[in-house]
Amino acid sequence: MRTAKPHRRRLTAAHRPDRTAIVHRAVRVTTAASAGFYPFVYGVDEPATALYALFGPVAFGILSPIPGSGRQRAAVMLRALPVGLGLVALGTMLAAHTWAAVAGMLVVGFVLTFAAVAGPRPAGAAPGLQLFYILACFPPYEPGALGSRLAGLTLGVLLLAACEVFLLPAPPTTSYRQSLAGTIATAGSAAAAAAGAEPPDGATGGAEPAEAGVGWADRLRESGHQLRLSRLAPAERPAGAGRVDRALAQAGTAARRLLDQLARLAQTSPPVGAAAGARTAADAGADAASARLLGRVAAVCGATATALSTGRPQPPSPGLEVAIRDFQALRVTQATGPHQAVPSVPVLRRQAAVLAMAGSARILETAVRVGLDGRRTSPIPPRELFWYADVNAAVLWWRRVAGNLTLRSVVFQNAVRTALGLGLARLVAGSLDLAHGFWVLLAVLTLGRTTAGETWTAVRSALAGTLVGAVAAGTLLLLAGRHTDVYAALLAPAMLAAFALGPLFGVAWAQALFTLVVSAAFAQIAPSSWQLAEDRIVDVVTGSVIGLLCGLVAWPAGARREVRRTMAALLNSCGPLITQLVGVLVTTPPRGAPLPSTLPVLRRLRLAEAAYLQLRSEPGVGSAAAVDWHAVLIAANHILLGVHWLPRFDLPAPAVPPAAAASARTTADRLALTTDRVAALCADEDPSRRRPALSANRAPPDVPDRPPLPVLIDLEYWLGSLTAQLARIEASVRQGS
Repeated sequence: MRTAKPHRRRLTAAHRPDRTAIVHRAVRVTTAASAGFYPFVYGVDEPATALYALFGPVAFGILSPIPGSGRQRAAVMLRALPVGLGLVALGTMLAAHTWAAVAGMLVVGFVLTFAAVAGPRPAGAAPGLQLFYILACFPPYEPGALGSRLAGLTLGVLLLAACEVFLLPAPPTTSYRQSLAGTIATAGSAAAAAAGAEPPDGATGGAEPAEAGVGWADRLRESGHQLRLSRLAPAERPAGAGRVDRALAQAGTAARRLLDQLARLAQTSPPVGAAAGARTAADAGADAASARLLGRVAAVCGATATALSTGRPQPPSPGLEVAIRDFQALRVTQATGPHQAVPSVPVLRRQAAVLAMAGSARILETAVRVGLDGRRTSPIPPRELFWYADVNAAVLWWRRVAGNLTLRSVVFQNAVRTALGLGLARLVAGSLDLAHGFWVLLAVLTLGRTTAGETWTAVRSALAGTLVGAVAAGTLLLLAGRHTDVYAALLAPAMLAAFALGPLFGVAWAQALFTLVVSAAFAQIAPSSWQLAEDRIVDVVTGSVIGLLCGLVAWPAGARREVRRTMAALLNSCGPLITQLVGVLVTTPPRGAPLPSTLPVLRRLRLAEAAYLQLRSEPGVGSAAAVDWHAVLIAANHILLGVHWLPRFDLPAPAVPPAAAASARTTADRLALTTDRVAALCADEDPSRRRPALSANRAPPDVPDRPPLPVLIDLEYWLGSLTAQLARIEASVRQGS
């Protein structure tokens, strides 16, 4: 087992806290909480209503990291309000018996945490919803107070939603559709340049031609990197189970693959339309055909980017499909014609590259159309890649849920860990009859992390902060006594400080100031002594110990280990698929072997995508975030596309000569071994016994007597492209380890 090198965490510009946004959020939450709390305490003397009017904004504004703009967050809060009201009613009814409340906590904790399968917004609202049940499920058992509780919660959430929209609202972020449209537009410009048109402005920068090609290739790949989840705002990530999110995510993968193909062409070839260097008329004709197809790809990219920008899907058009078939028919005619009509091998390779780009553009165009339309369609070929397009929405959601009901799912792991922690905390607090026992569960909820190390770091800071805050709160309660005007004057400034300084300076500050906040709030609702601060310390310590134990026992590594395992399993399943596909394409007689099954890869791909999404939602992921795991998903999609695309056009009419077939099988076997080696590296195992790393720039060996059949040229390009992708993945994994 290889020991990972220690990684020093550095805050980049993308990970530094946005101070302005944090202060604005603190102002909104403080305003909403104060507007709901003070009138019910001092105006109508309804302490229960006041308490829920206070904790409603705190739950959704501070405890719940709901992503998005002000309007987006307000919409999530309003949609979650009925669920919150139902949880308050459930908790109120189950508060009569400890075991009933514990059972309810187990179910509520699991279901709300498991809701992360629906995307970042439901996942963000889950902690606040859990707090509503926690508040209501503790004694005293007062069903008669249910109306006051519901009224207070409703008022608090409505006030916060109004503040999110009208008081220092968070600005809208760049939507995924806009990011995708910009990336596709870049791909269209690059395709036009590759077809022989003028290169994009600033592409060369005064460099030599070879250097300009490399620089332009790097720019294309960097444009594709903008679609990595780490570069996207959480609210804009296409992580839902519905048809729209699935289609847009697939379009993003296809766009990044297309940019990578264009970058590889820019590094290895001049514009394909530049026929001046062609040696024969056959080369000139082949390059002209390639330029026409690339021009069609550029036009499709331009139209697709426009459709994404306007939100209006383009009507289905067979134009690119027809162009691809005509292009392939020309290649077959050239390959089976007279010797002088056969283009040279470099030109044939460029044709293979252009055909692969057209295939990516076709997938991209179709996925965007499905994503913008959003409705069920008739089956779209290849059915295995667009299986979701004609499936009922309820079935899509069931597949997402069922696919994560496994011990290997990080969403399931988090849900079980959270439910057990909260259930155990409710049992301990109820059995020991702890005063303000809901603080025990609040500590578990706020201090629990997906890894044991992060949990211990949070607990250690929280205990220090709580101790300091309890000393300050105890001193305040001892000196002020029952002078509620002192607490009233202190509450709003304390909330503003806690909600602003806590996220900026860390858990210790948050716990210290929040201890002061809750002490000032409860001292206004009921007579309190300095022992309230003592209760706070006991409860936080109890909750911290429970949360730490759950973090140590239940999947202590979070998604970091699981993402490595799932990515390794995905690559291991891809190796046999590569060799099986090559076997189908070179078998004798042609079309004599069935296509390999893609189900094993598809299943592992879904688990790997879920683990990747969870990893991107965890704080402090360290070196795991430096690895381009999205590139692994793209490579798997590239393999799946090849399995369905190459046999569609490339099953040869004549049999492949035995020598060429043996060479193709050998190359495929070598690439399968490479996937195994990279998989071992992803799994953090020692890959030293595997084959040496392959260079991303090393082309497959040329076979002089190989007949220029399109199937062999396309296989060579496909295998070479996968080799380059795996080399970059390997470099990324080594760098992040």
